[in-house]
Amino acid sequence: MSGVRPGTRHYTVVCSSCGTRYEDDGLLLDCSRRHEPAFLRTEYDRSGTHAGESTGLFRYAPLLPVARTFPGVPGPVVQPAERLGRRIGLDRLWVAFNGYWPEREAYLPTCTFKDLEAYTVLGRLPSEPPVLVIPSAGNTAAAFAWAATRHQVPCLLVVPAPALERMRFPAPLDPCVRIVALDGTATYSDAIACADLLSALPGHHAEGGARNVGRRDGLGTVMLAAADALGRLPETYVQAVGSGTGAIGAHEAALRLRADGEALPRLLMCQNEPFAPLHEAWRRTGAAPADREHEPLARELTNRRPPFAVRGGVRDVLTESGGDVLCADNVAALDAMALFEEVEGIDIEPGAGVALAALAAAVRAGDVRRDELVLLNITGGGRARQVHDLDLVPAEPWLRAPWPGREDGPRAVAELVARQSTGLATATEAVR
Repeated sequence: MSGVRPGTRHYTVVCSSCGTRYEDDGLLLDCSRRHEPAFLRTEYDRSGTHAGESTGLFRYAPLLPVARTFPGVPGPVVQPAERLGRRIGLDRLWVAFNGYWPEREAYLPTCTFKDLEAYTVLGRLPSEPPVLVIPSAGNTAAAFAWAATRHQVPCLLVVPAPALERMRFPAPLDPCVRIVALDGTATYSDAIACADLLSALPGHHAEGGARNVGRRDGLGTVMLAAADALGRLPETYVQAVGSGTGAIGAHEAALRLRADGEALPRLLMCQNEPFAPLHEAWRRTGAAPADREHEPLARELTNRRPPFAVRGGVRDVLTESGGDVLCADNVAALDAMALFEEVEGIDIEPGAGVALAALAAAVRAGDVRRDELVLLNITGGGRARQVHDLDLVPAEPWLRAPWPGREDGPRAVAELVARQSTGLATATEAVR
């Protein structure tokens, strides 16, 4: 990775609570001042001195917190979806397709919009980065694994064992990418708890999830692409969410783009019943039932610790946009996945099925007008098509860790990883 000189970045990082401004070092996740939990946000130099590429993700480099770009990285594809719209009762439905669909020039390498965040986060890093520690339900891990393999960036990925099903690539992963698979009953939330401890190991650093401005702004390129295609902002933006990071990123992008007097898109965030923590928090109906975390079809949406009350987080962007949190169950999601494939001719991921099902239900209930200009983010699709078209290699985990349960699991996994990496003495000290 090439060097990054101080003072050469085309953006400033600003605390959404106190307004403190920082020169980014590529790793900054939090404000150093003492106050309520708050996201950092980016402010960009619009002088035009940082040119983007002509196509793909990095055509938006002037509005991405990157110190370097990578050639040939695809971006979102935004197109009208008249036939699908008619089927669910909408006259002006547009789809942002994030996946693999050659006929529509969609070539995201791991078939979800997580590719957008992975390359942006890697482009933000300093020239000699630490090992990034990243928990995932599968899609994020796949995106970072392949991007880091292509560009030799060290990563430690922590996933529940079933996530390995989604981790197939055109070639074997580079040794700089290490996957820790949690066997047994471990969930996405357990992977997050493990990553919190592993990021304290010497030479390691938390990627940060929603706190990372690179992740949010990378996912926000869906809104940038939509504004290019539509010539304006959509009235309503619909997306399946686990943490809500992508929807927050879309909202932040809309704030940068909107013309004077233009309304912000209404955010409709969609979750998969029966485990819907953001829906429960937004409706103030109590905590989501933890014992049902295994039940949703869309496992990538099962984040038990979403950034709801953080300044600049889910509650704030829902309030600012006049948005809502919707739900769809597994049966409705499967029906929506089948509908999309029937009408459009390509498979979509369960999370995208949840979003389409929830949107269709909102239209039937009269909560979305027939003539509303709606952007539906298909957050993943084309996986079955990619398997048909390409020879893919299953990823081999660096370590399979037995999961002893939620109480002792994170510490046991952290100790095992540290022993594997640096020996027992370092392990004991690192997780003390």
